[in-house]
Amino acid sequence: MPNIRIMTLDDYDAVTDLMRNTPGISLRDADSREATARYLERNPGMSFVAEVGGVLVACMMCGHDGRRGYLQHLLVLPAYRRQGVANALVERCLTSLAQLGIRKCHLDVFKTNESAARYWQGQGWQLRTDIDRYSFTRQGDDNA
Repeated sequence: MPNIRIMTLDDYDAVTDLMRNTPGISLRDADSREATARYLERNPGMSFVAEVGGVLVACMMCGHDGRRGYLQHLLVLPAYRRQGVANALVERCLTSLAQLGIRKCHLDVFKTNESAARYWQGQGWQLRTDIDRYSFTRQGDDNA
């Protein structure tokens, strides 16, 4: 099993490389170094990476709004899938939320990412059909 530890901004380059090499994941302005720094600062100790031999092989970012948790960017290199790495990262995130009294958690999956949808449904997460998510991006913002 890989070594799982708290993600820091020092992991940024390795995480974005992982994102580039993971099918179904896209980098956006909101994934900039500055935006990631703000996210990690706002949600200290809640995002995690997994390493094997000093090489980053997986990550999961986690945050909250004070009431509900949000999971983002569960990424596992294909060679390390189906070994419990994703489940361990998710559990670390959910535990960190529970320690703050946050028991409900959400995540977003692109409709085109069928493997992610299968994973989450297989883990007991429920696809919501009763709500639609709306987004707004102010021109020039990097918070997309």
